[in-house]
Amino acid sequence: MNDISQRMDRLPITSFHRVAIFALCFAYFFELADLNTFAYAAPAIIGAWHIPVSDVALITATSFGGMFIGGTGGGVLAHRLGRKPAFILSIAIYTIFSLLNALSWNVMSLAVFRFLTGIGLSGMTVIANVYISEFFPARLRGKYMSLIFTLGLIGIPATAWVARFLIPVAPWGWRLIFVWGSFGLLAIPFALRLMESPRWLLGQGRVDEAMRSLEKLERAAGMKPPGAVAPLTMTPEPKFSYGQLFDPEYRRRTVGLSLAWIFQTLGFYGFVSWVPTLLVQHGFTITKSLEYSSLIAICNPLGAWLGTFLIERFERKWIVAVDAVVIAIAGVAYGLAPSAGFIVVFGALVIITIQLMNATLYIYTPESYPTHLRSAGAGLCYGLGRLTNVIGPFIISFLYVSVGYMSVFAYISACWLVVAAIVAAIGPRTTGRSLEQVDTSNPTDETRNPNYVR
Repeated sequence: MNDISQRMDRLPITSFHRVAIFALCFAYFFELADLNTFAYAAPAIIGAWHIPVSDVALITATSFGGMFIGGTGGGVLAHRLGRKPAFILSIAIYTIFSLLNALSWNVMSLAVFRFLTGIGLSGMTVIANVYISEFFPARLRGKYMSLIFTLGLIGIPATAWVARFLIPVAPWGWRLIFVWGSFGLLAIPFALRLMESPRWLLGQGRVDEAMRSLEKLERAAGMKPPGAVAPLTMTPEPKFSYGQLFDPEYRRRTVGLSLAWIFQTLGFYGFVSWVPTLLVQHGFTITKSLEYSSLIAICNPLGAWLGTFLIERFERKWIVAVDAVVIAIAGVAYGLAPSAGFIVVFGALVIITIQLMNATLYIYTPESYPTHLRSAGAGLCYGLGRLTNVIGPFIISFLYVSVGYMSVFAYISACWLVVAAIVAAIGPRTTGRSLEQVDTSNPTDETRNPNYVR
């Protein structure tokens, strides 16, 4: 790709990057808020509609079916249409259908609306992650992924506290939580100000547009092009197909990252989606369950914030592997917690380490692929994780009913240990490397972040 990588990676954070940070934070805030609305509404819905826990599993499963379509389809859409228009479309989808969730009249209608909401939620996540990996300089992309994710994660405790105060006010209070999730529609005016990814433009043969975008970034940074710069050129990209993700060059990372996302999703949502419901089933009142869940939820941004210090300092694959082991241990400790105080402490530890994991995987996955496969590869890995979790709620429901409360946490911890083993064995090295150097898997010292620890 000629010098586009070097020129983008030498940039400081410009006004265009700051616009992107604001738009992405706003979108992530309500995407993460909406993603967690059903977890907090579920105990109240069980009481209002007099439905069993298995119906909660059905609704949760259909949501993940939609996320599979959104992840895989969103990745392809971002490749075909561009990162910016696909991002805007995904926001519109998840917010409109989130609002319709509030009008649900039975289990099936809510399941359908959660399915359609899931399409937009997952699509937005994949596209945003890809955009960050392509638009921010190599030495900073992990840090800013963590920062954006940190600010977006405030949407989870915000949702928990909105639920804490709104759900108990009336039998229909749970409907207001889905209205809250639909406020993400307000992110679209900010998303319209995003600059399209110059890497994507160049990959599509739109060389003049890529050059103009790159020059805008350099002018905003007060920088001149390095030396006498020839016009950008491109090597024609092969026609995209999913089969390319399993070519010998990429098969190992596609299989490894897909398995990591599968078990990460089972472990993550096994804990997050079921904590309020399991606390109620374990004998706590709905009000107490929401109160403990709200206290735990406050810790969500702390994990991603921790990533701003670690993610550019250490190799990302080892952050993922070590963090997964910590989550597994903390998850078992949560299940064994003898009192409300210990529930909050170990729950907070699980959430902090889980969100450090998410911040790392969100940037690690797209940066593992070249531009013409980046959005599709990230979407496939992320989408397969969501598809697998269609059965996740039924596994937890079965374990809880057949084996008992503690078996759920043993299962969740086992999922995280699998993530640790897979990423340690198969994951590529990406920290401090330009996207093009990651593709070659043979970086020179000059492309590394100077603070990077081998």
